[in-house]
Amino acid sequence: MINEIYDVIVVGAGHAGSEAAAAAANLGSKTLLITMNMQTIGQMSCNPAMGGIAKGQIVREIDAMGGYSGIIADKSAIQFKMLNLSKGPAMWSPRTQNDRMLFAEEWRIALEQTPNLDFFQDMVKSLIIENHKVVGVITSLGLEIRGKSVVLTNGTFLNGLIHVGDKQLGGGRMGEPRAFGITEQLVSLGFESGRMKTGTPPRVDGRSLDYSKMEEQKGDENPKKFSYLESPKLTKQMSCHIVYTNETVHDILREGFARSPMFNGTIQSIGPRYCPSIEDKINRFAERERHQLFVEPEGWRTVEIYVNGFSSSLPEDIQLKAMRHIPGFANAKVFRPGYAIEYDYFPPTQLNHTLETKLIENLYFAGQINGTTGYEEAAGQGLIAGINAHNKVHEKDPFTLNRDEAYIGVLIDDLITKGTDEPYRMFTSRAEYRLLLRQDNADIRLTEKSYNLGLANEERLIKVQDKIAKSNQLESFLKDTSLKPGIINPVLESIDSAKVDQAYRSAQILTRPNMTLAKLEEIDFIKEATQHYSTEVKEQAEINIKYKGYIEKERDNVAKLSRLETIKIPDEFDYSNLKSLSAEAKQKFNKVRPKTIAQAARISGVSPADINILLIYLK
Repeated sequence: MINEIYDVIVVGAGHAGSEAAAAAANLGSKTLLITMNMQTIGQMSCNPAMGGIAKGQIVREIDAMGGYSGIIADKSAIQFKMLNLSKGPAMWSPRTQNDRMLFAEEWRIALEQTPNLDFFQDMVKSLIIENHKVVGVITSLGLEIRGKSVVLTNGTFLNGLIHVGDKQLGGGRMGEPRAFGITEQLVSLGFESGRMKTGTPPRVDGRSLDYSKMEEQKGDENPKKFSYLESPKLTKQMSCHIVYTNETVHDILREGFARSPMFNGTIQSIGPRYCPSIEDKINRFAERERHQLFVEPEGWRTVEIYVNGFSSSLPEDIQLKAMRHIPGFANAKVFRPGYAIEYDYFPPTQLNHTLETKLIENLYFAGQINGTTGYEEAAGQGLIAGINAHNKVHEKDPFTLNRDEAYIGVLIDDLITKGTDEPYRMFTSRAEYRLLLRQDNADIRLTEKSYNLGLANEERLIKVQDKIAKSNQLESFLKDTSLKPGIINPVLESIDSAKVDQAYRSAQILTRPNMTLAKLEEIDFIKEATQHYSTEVKEQAEINIKYKGYIEKERDNVAKLSRLETIKIPDEFDYSNLKSLSAEAKQKFNKVRPKTIAQAARISGVSPADINILLIYLK
């Protein structure tokens, strides 16, 4: 095994590494997945949940592409919620609460059943580089393993340093050693590196909590799922709970600020803006009297509880003292205190859109090594890196997704073009075409692309083709079917909508505010005609009809801007000749090396005048 030459070597078996290994192996590459611990493959290091706002769309995109995250999330789910249903469909975001142990177990089972995939437990301490091309790795045991490409998905393990109050421990996760050697080698090769911080809250004993003093949060009455395939649906669910901090809690936490690594200068790296620690919250938002916490179960058969929103690196005695003044936590017992962790990352402007590094050929980065935070962001990058590592070594075309095609495309373009100096998290607001990038149509957007790659199987393609055909059929029925006043007016009255005095097409009625297909199905002949369609088909047809004008407008905008995507910039273009360019534009262009005019226009600090100068020169 050690003497084999692998097509793809994946370093790290978190969410990015697992998806990368699965993608490369399923495409036919002889793949090796190297991890420091075979027992933590697919580990949920932080919260026991998948999806959420924009993140849920990414999981559905991964599933549509033939990745594993959606299926694993469905198999290990203990609760499902569709978030933002009070808003438009562009904002609807699926989320599961998961059984942490079952999630990791299902990941390992899925990977072990994947053809072409080998495993090895060891730490990779360096890469083998020949003529600016990666050709293998060297492990801590001194083993040289050769590979035509390498995907680094090291997570928080590169020189990881854990902080609990004034204590520091070397580690990539609590109780697990850090990785070293790779950062130093890459920096010596010319890579730029930096430090980032993330954190995690205490885990507590659920038996010591009083849930009667908390607000129960149940799952959806009719839970959906992530995967477009026949993964299991939830028949029973576990509840989460909501509780709030108070001024007493805040005062106790402030007692520990002098011993906090965040405030005494021990931690100097930047943490996630949108998931701050509890001490950061009460410091930055001192005017707030309380902060919301989510009390989340970690699985069907464990009493361990994740206190979401109480991430902290304060001393463990302060954490416990403050926590016991939260309603329902008076007798709380802590399994493990919260902690912060600092780790190395590499600014992602050093990558191409394929996630291959610009300095070293056939070397790919995915996940937190690129400055992102979140399982879903990591998994999406891993999928793309695994596909491209396979394609490169088999002399196939690179595979990328545009901003109008997927949230994964937005994520990678943001990283490559704009870079990040703080942990990047995906939001719907980052996507300018979010009405096109809904969670319900990820299969329609991506499955055929993945099938043509050889990743998504024929079963997926047949399912999506059937969905499209039936959705079109239902749309046609609603557009062709007239409703006379005597039939539709009682339904309109029930939603306080103006009555009609002549017949209207069903599709026209459906575009009214508060009108839904479910309301139209109160009419007997409509219900009879639509009852054989699945919920997914009905949802697709309804959205297409109700939001037709907005969808067409976004498609028009895509078409207008796509012209700039077709204007290529030569790889070795010399920006120094363009004396009219601003100094900042020259600096940014030389650093990012944009491939197209459209990408150049998205770089922070580049003005429309700079783009016009570039266009004139290229013409």
